[in-house]
Amino acid sequence: MTLAETRTAQTSAVEADFAAARRAMIDSQLRTSGVNTAFVLERMSAVAREAHVPEGARGVAYMDRGIAFDGGGHIAAPLFYGMALQEARPGPSDEVLVVDGGSGYLPALLEPLVKSVKVITPEQALGSLRGTFSLILIDGAVEQFPDTLGRRLAEDGRVVTGLVSSGVTRLAIGRPAGGAIGWLRLAEIGIPRMRQFDAPKRWSF
Repeated sequence: MTLAETRTAQTSAVEADFAAARRAMIDSQLRTSGVNTAFVLERMSAVAREAHVPEGARGVAYMDRGIAFDGGGHIAAPLFYGMALQEARPGPSDEVLVVDGGSGYLPALLEPLVKSVKVITPEQALGSLRGTFSLILIDGAVEQFPDTLGRRLAEDGRVVTGLVSSGVTRLAIGRPAGGAIGWLRLAEIGIPRMRQFDAPKRWSF
């Protein structure tokens, strides 16, 4: 066997291992936790999660936990994305705004499902934004949902994010209600916290 053939065989074996890990993720993490919507399972089967983590973390890309990146950023546990997509129900008419955690995984899951995806950083989410979006997805948990994002949400739109309360993170879906966002808090799950959205600390005596 030539060197090129050896490398091809090794690459094929690695790809097969990752494909097996994706199947295991679907069966042992998503399905067992109530994520059974067909389009969610199809997208999470199709997108290579290992391509969205640092090289040194590829071997643990499919574990049921988030991965923090050196220098900032993260990819959340698979269950967060499965549950978030299931609640968001993205469709072909949706114009989506994603506040990305730094991996690009959530936009990759969404892109074939919707009309458009605009990706911004947490820092950009706190600045001046343009456009109106029918769906806003935040790739992490926030203590305080910023007005800058609320003003970009269409009247009949929805937001799916993690919310932080007393140090506990929960998946939540929000909709415009009386000039604010009305939240329905869902499952308590581990979600990486985006410190850029922490509420200002107040002194007490």
